[in-house]
Amino acid sequence: MTREEKAKYIDDLVVELNDNNVIYLTDTAELTVDVINNLRRRAFNANVSLRVVKNTLLSKAMDKVEGKDFGDLKGTLSGATSIMFSEVGNAPAKLIKEFRKKNDKPILKGAWIDEGVYIGDDQVKMLADIKSKEELLGDIISLLQSPAKNVVSGLKSAGGTIAGLLKTLEERA
Repeated sequence: MTREEKAKYIDDLVVELNDNNVIYLTDTAELTVDVINNLRRRAFNANVSLRVVKNTLLSKAMDKVEGKDFGDLKGTLSGATSIMFSEVGNAPAKLIKEFRKKNDKPILKGAWIDEGVYIGDDQVKMLADIKSKEELLGDIISLLQSPAKNVVSGLKSAGGTIAGLLKTLEERA
């Protein structure tokens, strides 16, 4: 790789690191081509971008990124490293967890999710169990709808009349 190619590679990584708030570093060494292709296919279907990176060039790219503190994540850059980008914080962890039902790897080296740094493979289960933004919004909406549903059902059960409403309120008091 020429000096210009390395500079372009680093610049491309800087752009990706800036554009993504969900970054997973994994070890995919010793996986066969067929297994890697299967992992790439599953990643694509889960809207997760997966690519193999060179540790020294990724480290240099991390140094160039402004406004993001990758903390101890740079310390995980040894051996073969694959990087996963996603828009959903738990998608790569779910992919890793599901894929490892039949394979020993990928092993999670570390993750950077919305300013949080997670180091070690023991974090996979916890990261997979984190609810996505959409799941949290759904929970909040259902919690907000619950009181309104109670009022509506109270009105319906009392026949929906003012006399029925007064009777229901009298019984509660």
